[in-house]
Amino acid sequence: MTGPRLIRPYGDKKNDGAVQVSFTLPISRSAVATEAAKRYVAKMGLREPYVTLAEAIAPGFTYFVVYGRSTHDIDVASITAEEAPGGALSREEIDAEIARRFGRRLIVLGCALESDAHTVGLDAIFNMKGFAGDYGLERYHGFDARNLGAQVPVADLARQIRETKADAVLVSATVTQNDIHVRHMTELVDMLEAERLRDRVVLIAGGARVDHALAKELGYDAGFGPGTTASRVALFLLEEISRRRGMPEGGA
Repeated sequence: MTGPRLIRPYGDKKNDGAVQVSFTLPISRSAVATEAAKRYVAKMGLREPYVTLAEAIAPGFTYFVVYGRSTHDIDVASITAEEAPGGALSREEIDAEIARRFGRRLIVLGCALESDAHTVGLDAIFNMKGFAGDYGLERYHGFDARNLGAQVPVADLARQIRETKADAVLVSATVTQNDIHVRHMTELVDMLEAERLRDRVVLIAGGARVDHALAKELGYDAGFGPGTTASRVALFLLEEISRRRGMPEGGA
């Protein structure tokens, strides 16, 4: 059994604890405001706080960037965390597997729910061009990928899932401090369960502040955070839809 592995943030040298924090205080930009920012950071447990930016962003509000040295460490040997399954298959290999296993295109819907208007991540996953050299789902022959866009009512999405007989749904969510979008995400799960559709459709959540653990907690099958590539999502869809259809690992 391995022992503790204590680490701190890295700045100029190993474990020097150097960190950068940014925040807004409800006070006009002034010497007093800068001192208040330094004292606040000190109360967070950071030594030698140094304000590198103090910028007025609205009347009575100042945005700060502050450097300091952390006095805390973390034992990474004690951490366990789960992430959505990944793997490595090319677009052509995934297309070939879909054709072999299903003999049809898999219908995948994607959207942001209700008041959420953020679709940058969703577009990167769906759009043919993708991002970072990784093509989106619309480029795959094996997927009938339909990007429904932003602000889609939960009831409308549930109706489209039912009418299209969708195999999977990707929900892009920008989780706010008020957790309003979390509520919309769980409303979708509840609605699909009420209509006895939940077991048939694969649900994936993604976006800022969304990870696999949160997605599973909300009743989704997987969660993908910022930087996720379309090919990783595509492979997960292939394997999870196969599992839902009772196919053994690697296909029928």
